[in-house]
Amino acid sequence: MTTMTEASVREFKMPDVGEGLTEAEILKWFVQPGDTVTDGQVVCEVETAKAAVELPIPYDGVVRDLHFPEGTTVDVGTSIIAVDVGGGAAPEPAPAAEQPAVSPPAEEPKAEGSGRQPVLVGYGVATSSTRRRPRKGPEVPVQQASTAIQTELNGHGAAPSAAAVKERPLAKPPVRKLAKDLGVDLTTVVPTGPDGIITREDVHAAVAQPQVPQPEAPVAAAPAPAPAAVSYDTTRETRIPIKGVRKATAAAMVGSAFTAPHVTEFVTVDVTRTMKLVEELKGDKEFAGLRVNPLLLIAKALLVAIRRNPDVNASWDEAAQEIVVKHYVNLGIAAATPRGLIVPNIKDAHAKTLPQLAESLGELVSTARDGKTSPADMQNGTVTITNVGVFGVDTGTPILNPGESAILAVGAIKLQPWVHKGKVKPRQVTTLALSFDHRLVDGELGSKVLADVAAILEQPKRLITWA
Repeated sequence: MTTMTEASVREFKMPDVGEGLTEAEILKWFVQPGDTVTDGQVVCEVETAKAAVELPIPYDGVVRDLHFPEGTTVDVGTSIIAVDVGGGAAPEPAPAAEQPAVSPPAEEPKAEGSGRQPVLVGYGVATSSTRRRPRKGPEVPVQQASTAIQTELNGHGAAPSAAAVKERPLAKPPVRKLAKDLGVDLTTVVPTGPDGIITREDVHAAVAQPQVPQPEAPVAAAPAPAPAAVSYDTTRETRIPIKGVRKATAAAMVGSAFTAPHVTEFVTVDVTRTMKLVEELKGDKEFAGLRVNPLLLIAKALLVAIRRNPDVNASWDEAAQEIVVKHYVNLGIAAATPRGLIVPNIKDAHAKTLPQLAESLGELVSTARDGKTSPADMQNGTVTITNVGVFGVDTGTPILNPGESAILAVGAIKLQPWVHKGKVKPRQVTTLALSFDHRLVDGELGSKVLADVAAILEQPKRLITWA
């Protein structure tokens, strides 16, 4: 058997891959004990409240142990993998009776309230203990406790009494509720129903009698059994844990909806000329290999409207009681992914040419679909676009991304009858909806921004004249 000294074992701790994140869930391990790893090799994928992130190991060696299985939520700063960097061979598994502890005692997470050892700079220290998902299995602690009680009692030469080991009284749910409402302890009620079931009459009879306190059993305290899991019909219901990106999005949306006073305005616009321009740009050599679609021109129209009305690109600083006007636009694009809704943004979108904006949009969409969007890509957004038209929806009332002042919803583009040059003709029409924070954007400013976007989409040559 190859031996390894504890000094040669390095513990890799869960890093803070975002800004101030306290935990992450291990989605997948890419290595197993005994595998050789090199500096920079990705060893696992984790999901935080913002995104799924791959974690590289920072040194060479042989994997000694994976401290947590896939699906476990781990606090930032907790060791998740042990690597032997001494150059020795992978350890051979010891017999079951002699299997040593897999994690060095000094690296084990301490219990809550006992404090933690200092961790690497930038990793952060979380105050709560590591939480694991509940697993199905026999209630070993309860069985052991029951055995301990029996052993102790038998050691005193006495058989377990009814007071020492209480069985749950038999009663139907309505009877239990009645007993709870009347303050009756069912263990003191004498059952008269069939098979020892307590009836309503038994409970009422017990009310008329004085309650006799039950003596405590003279045995060591045993841990209470864990509450039984709530069962449900899996053929009629599916339950999905709320965690990760979905949990963070839900909290952010609730916070936004009840913090910023939303106002939404709508406009229906003829975008026939914009659709023609999209087709022309697809054949332009400047856009060869780039993704060209209506969203590209809508994004550019919004950027021009913001440049003409810069006060809309702002945020509300509650602590300082200030309106912070941004001189840059980090344009967010809402994207639906298997892990939930995310809003990555294009940094400094205001400074990009149309081909550059097309390239950035393409990269943003493909990265989001692959689930590779990093937390940094979703931070510091200023204004967002959400395209509900791809689902065939005419429009909606979008909720602001937290910390932003406005969000533009784009509806489906449909062929509809429209009055054009005095005649009713079939035209490509869509409806836009702009929600904004009424604390810092009044009706006039919001209306100007929405009207400018509509005007550009109706006459896209304004991209040149207003640029």
